[in-house]
Amino acid sequence: MSVAASCESVSQERTLSSLLASRVVKRPKLEDGRRLQEAAIQLLEQQQNLCSLLREVGNQDPCRTQCSQSGEQKPAASEGTSSAIAATLLVCELRHQAGQLGIPVVVLSVKMVLERLMEITGTEEEEEVKDKRRELLTSSQRVQLCVLLESSKDLLSQGALCPKLLWQEYRRDQRPPSLEVVYHLHVNSILTVKYILESDEGVRSWLVSQLKALCSWTPPQGEEETKQVQQKVLLVVVGVLVGSGFELSPEPAAPDRRISLLCCSVLDEILFWLLDTVDKSLTLQSAGAGAELWVQIFNASLCGVSTSAEALQRFFTHSLTQTLTYKPRLTVSDAITLQNNWTFAKASRPLTSLFRKLAVIFSVEQLLRHLQQVLETHEVNWKHVLCFLSTLLVYNPSTQASLRELLSRLLSSAFESYDLENMITAFLLARQAALEGTGIFPSYSDWFKMSFGGGSGYHATSKKSLVFLLKFLSDLVPFEPPQYLKVHVLHPPYIPVKHRSLLMEYTSLAKTRLADLKESVEDMGLYEDISAAGGAPVQPQCQAAQDVEKAVSLFESTGRISATVMEASIFRRPYFLTRFLPALLTPRVLPVKADARMSFIEALKKADKIPAAQYSSYVESCQRQRQQDRSVVCVDASDDPVEVLKVQLQEFTELVVDGDDGEMLAQLSRISHTLSIVFPGRPEELTEQTVLKLHTDPPLSPELHVKVVNMILRNFCQCLLDASRANPPNKQTLWASRFVTVLLGNTQLLSSLIHRLWDLFHNQLSSLSSAHILGLAAFVVHLHASMSHSPLIQLVPPILPRPVPVGEALSSALVCSSHTHMLSCVRLCVAAVCYGLCRGDSLPQHQQQDYILSSLYKKLLYLIPRLLPEARRTPVTADGPVGENQEENLPDLWSSATDTSSTWRKTAWYLWRHAAFQQLQHKPQYQLMFSEWLVNELRVQRSEDTLSDPERQEYQQWACLELYWCCPEEEGGCGGDMKSLCSHLLNAIMDQQSSDESLRKLDHRVSAAGTCLPDILSRLQELVFEMEVSNLSGGWRGRADVCDFLFQFVSQRCSSTVSSASLSVSSELSLQHTLNTWNRVLLALPAGLFVKVKAEGGRTTLDCNTLIEHVNQHQRKVCSPAGLLPRHVTAHFLRGVICASVCCGYPRTEVNKAWSQISLRCPLLLTSTVHWWESLSPVLLSLWSRVCDGEPLPEQLQLLTDCQHWAHSLENGPSSLPVPEAPALLLASSLHRAWRGHAGDSQGFSAALNMLRPERGTQHRQVLLFLLFLCVNDYLSALLCPQEKINQTARSLCSTLLSVLVDSADWLLIFKPNEQGVYQSVTMVTSDEFTGLMPWAFYSLLLQQSAELLHRAVRCPGFLHTAVLCYIRLLELFLEGHTPPSAVEPAEEPQLEPSQILNHTKPFLLRVISQTSPTALSSSQLRQLESQCADLDPEVAAALSVHLDPQSLSPEMDFL
Repeated sequence: MSVAASCESVSQERTLSSLLASRVVKRPKLEDGRRLQEAAIQLLEQQQNLCSLLREVGNQDPCRTQCSQSGEQKPAASEGTSSAIAATLLVCELRHQAGQLGIPVVVLSVKMVLERLMEITGTEEEEEVKDKRRELLTSSQRVQLCVLLESSKDLLSQGALCPKLLWQEYRRDQRPPSLEVVYHLHVNSILTVKYILESDEGVRSWLVSQLKALCSWTPPQGEEETKQVQQKVLLVVVGVLVGSGFELSPEPAAPDRRISLLCCSVLDEILFWLLDTVDKSLTLQSAGAGAELWVQIFNASLCGVSTSAEALQRFFTHSLTQTLTYKPRLTVSDAITLQNNWTFAKASRPLTSLFRKLAVIFSVEQLLRHLQQVLETHEVNWKHVLCFLSTLLVYNPSTQASLRELLSRLLSSAFESYDLENMITAFLLARQAALEGTGIFPSYSDWFKMSFGGGSGYHATSKKSLVFLLKFLSDLVPFEPPQYLKVHVLHPPYIPVKHRSLLMEYTSLAKTRLADLKESVEDMGLYEDISAAGGAPVQPQCQAAQDVEKAVSLFESTGRISATVMEASIFRRPYFLTRFLPALLTPRVLPVKADARMSFIEALKKADKIPAAQYSSYVESCQRQRQQDRSVVCVDASDDPVEVLKVQLQEFTELVVDGDDGEMLAQLSRISHTLSIVFPGRPEELTEQTVLKLHTDPPLSPELHVKVVNMILRNFCQCLLDASRANPPNKQTLWASRFVTVLLGNTQLLSSLIHRLWDLFHNQLSSLSSAHILGLAAFVVHLHASMSHSPLIQLVPPILPRPVPVGEALSSALVCSSHTHMLSCVRLCVAAVCYGLCRGDSLPQHQQQDYILSSLYKKLLYLIPRLLPEARRTPVTADGPVGENQEENLPDLWSSATDTSSTWRKTAWYLWRHAAFQQLQHKPQYQLMFSEWLVNELRVQRSEDTLSDPERQEYQQWACLELYWCCPEEEGGCGGDMKSLCSHLLNAIMDQQSSDESLRKLDHRVSAAGTCLPDILSRLQELVFEMEVSNLSGGWRGRADVCDFLFQFVSQRCSSTVSSASLSVSSELSLQHTLNTWNRVLLALPAGLFVKVKAEGGRTTLDCNTLIEHVNQHQRKVCSPAGLLPRHVTAHFLRGVICASVCCGYPRTEVNKAWSQISLRCPLLLTSTVHWWESLSPVLLSLWSRVCDGEPLPEQLQLLTDCQHWAHSLENGPSSLPVPEAPALLLASSLHRAWRGHAGDSQGFSAALNMLRPERGTQHRQVLLFLLFLCVNDYLSALLCPQEKINQTARSLCSTLLSVLVDSADWLLIFKPNEQGVYQSVTMVTSDEFTGLMPWAFYSLLLQQSAELLHRAVRCPGFLHTAVLCYIRLLELFLEGHTPPSAVEPAEEPQLEPSQILNHTKPFLLRVISQTSPTALSSSQLRQLESQCADLDPEVAAALSVHLDPQSLSPEMDFL
């Protein structure tokens, strides 16, 4: 019967072990056992196949066998008994057959075990023919082998098996032993690996090949057990090799020394195989799984039974040395040339992983000390050395300081002994560190300047040191990459003046080499980071474009052309003309409003830095240019960078979950490299904060950029969610901060990110999920925390007055103007503040605030009480919690924020009551000021508000009276001062229009018409009324305080608007806007508040001084048309006088007194009242009747009506009505109003002139002069405001009045407003601008009069003095550009243009001077006029001197 047949027959019947087991269960007696043994022996003698017997004896439960192998469970007692009996029977049979054959038992047992072993592993050869070689057993084979080895252990325990003989017989086969078999022999304590190493002469040949094969072999998919066995086999074998090779004994014997060398040789051979594999591959995938698997063997877990910690350190040190010195084929010159390609991001992944594994058990100082030792004593592989340094820098942030110390030692040693090896080592290490970016090590240019740029440098001790350095640099020139040569040329080492010739020789050599490389210094960028890593050099065109962006950014932030650009236009003119200007003048569609680039071009053109032909060509090209997308990104990479980035980000997410800090740093370095391909250009060194422009309405970004930015943000959100499932933010690693720091290094990427975040926050926030909002909030928190490394942001259009940090700029995208916006904003802010509180909890006190944006915190202070009424009952105060339910648990807060079932209301309420949230109010930057609250409230659209009108009223009253009124001023409140509260309201209302404009810039959907301004005005009315009522208890002094407060407020606002005596156009517009806004507020408040009531001598009187001062100082300056208050303002002031008079004992008398005072001191209010009297009189008379029932109308008000009737009675000719006994200005104003109301009727005007002839009395002359002033004012108004259609009529009336008044000198006074006199007060009718134009009106009117009238005017006393003064002022007006503009439309009658008036004035004045008697001017007047004319017009000064100075008419000059 064959072996297979016998095995099959046995399997069909009950096995021996089962028979034995069944007997055991039946508890046989002793005699029964003896009979059973005899029967078994008889059976064995009949079945003489030992192999089948061994298989049957070992055919136990596989599960039990595996459990015993793993040591988890001991077999049961019955099973042990059965196994022991089976082993005894097997040994008996072996001895029986060995006796029959005449051979030792151990020989027969070895033969039996090997036959079974070959039977188990024999199927492997068949599989190799069908498929590739399988390096490990299958699961079933592994079980059978374990069973066999269990039986072998039983044989060994009974002395029936010899392990040495077993290995000798096993090795007789020429096939290399299976490492798994060796592993199982070792772990089953049958044959140790160390014994095999000692006894097997050919172990090195087969062990190396088997280790390589096992590392290179990948188990089939799904065989997880096989993967684990593969790792165990390698760990056990390598552990023995390390222990045998690197353990130190006091006096090692020769065999031990041989074994140690053998183990080292085997390990070195595998390491060299790994390094060869890495050198031939570029990526982890191409290197294969074998290299990566062997790298994983370098683990501290090797330190165990077979390996001590000291041996492991010696092994790692030896392996590191072997790696650094492996195949030192590259020379120093090769290293200098190829160094750019050996950065961490470009290095092979298995190589950097190997370095990391080898370095993990050492400190940075130990590693750098060992590196220095290797460099001093060995020939090294420079690629491995420099990659090792990069890996160390990337994985360990503390390496920078230790490396600085190493470089300092190397340079000091180099210059002490003039050692070139230390010198070149220092330069290579410094350059390699700089290639990893400024976030890891300073740039090479900074290091070079720091080491050699000053008089205290290493080279500055002697001339010999200088020569040594320059000789060294000169020797490097043929091999140097161009970027380092540029550093040396632009930032040369410090050389004393007497040795400058040595430096010039090197500079000339370096420039020649750059020219050979076609890398002339002239082609270098103005702001180029010349020492950064970048692989392929930046093309001059790309660098020029970066220079343009930088120059434009600096111009926009400073308003001046940078010194770098100006110097380049002179000293680097070829680059400026051929690179910089073409990049700047790239044709494009020019915006309607000049942007920063256009302004920069215009500034350069004005500075004569752009050739005229080039500028003209640029303008023409722009006109032809149509809408084109210039921002096309060309990516030149071996793989699709987006796909590469996608895989890298996914791997980074897994690393975040695993918490592997070092691998995260390495992965971020790779991500940074990929991003530099998508966003080309060198990262800018952020040693100084630059300014990035954030366009709130940005153009469409390139599709690739948008895709990558979205991918980055999504990945960050996913990382945050995955990390938060395991730990709250304060227990997580620094992955988020490092992730954001990598992004900050690329300005182009950062700009795209910020634009995308702005768009998400401003336009899409309501559609984002909770997970996205949480992730984006955390991202913004980390951006804010890194603001010391990030640039400032300037919003375009300039919504914010100055550049601000990134977090504040993005916060401004959150608009709280509607219900939807408020809900979206509060969700984001709650997430950001919750994350910031939890993230900062593990940090020192001074760093915690870096993670909480004050702008987002303030939005919560505004929104939570507005949206949650219960929060108003638990306000946040600096003293701590007000309510009882204060929360303190940060993990619960974070759980509430991340809980998908929780609502924003629950989280916000939890946050509001949290102690950490409340304590932030102690910090001034986290306090929401009352003024900030008002700005937010005024931006709310009432139609889209979440609150109804009654709810909004209740909320605003709570905020004003309960929250801010009693709050101390240093905490943003009013300190219990009602005036302060009203001042804040008034300021907010006054500033509301500018706030609306910025809001509309921010969001075009916001309407200025629907804001909460009416609600805030209502709150102001309530508070002013309360202030007035509360002050009444103090008498009329309290009421006067309210009046003074209101006028003082507007006076301060106007004073802050006007910063100088001469108003600029912007100041005038600001003042006009301020007063127009104030007038709206004024009309909303009770009229009686604006007239003071005071008590004097036991009686109450009206005091209009404050009102008069306000009109004269402020209202007068912004009247339109000039000299006329608006009707509603005039009416309000008059109502105020009447209402306030009611508080007096004699209202009629007080009104008369007040109006008399107004008539004398406030001519503007008088003329405005006359102008609007027809419409005002019914209202005021009705008011008087209502408040003073039964009292006659005050005489002064009646006089207004009488003057109106008298003026109108002259419309159809002479009137029988007498001239009223009224002030001259009142009569003149009444005539002026009547004339204007009937379009300048000449008949009525002539009647008035006949009645008011000057010769009839002084009062009549005053009326005509005041009337002339009002007509001249109309004439100027018509010239300055062409829409006024009264120019010709006003001029004709002025001419008529001049013909009547020209013989009197009084008419000249109105053209000299600075002189004190009876007519000086009338100048307070019009604005200072019109008063300043009186000299121009003087000549404009005179030059258009008849010769006869001019002759009469010249004969008028004082005419020459007035004419010369007006001429001087006219010249000043022209020089200042303040003359009236030329007429746009042709006039009905020809009139002189402003320039023509000046041309005609001088000849006219010279003619008048020549015709005037010398006695017309006093000596002091003459000297005054001569001195004033000397600088402006010497010719006129000479004419005055020649014709009017008596001393000039000497006899010597008579012959002339």
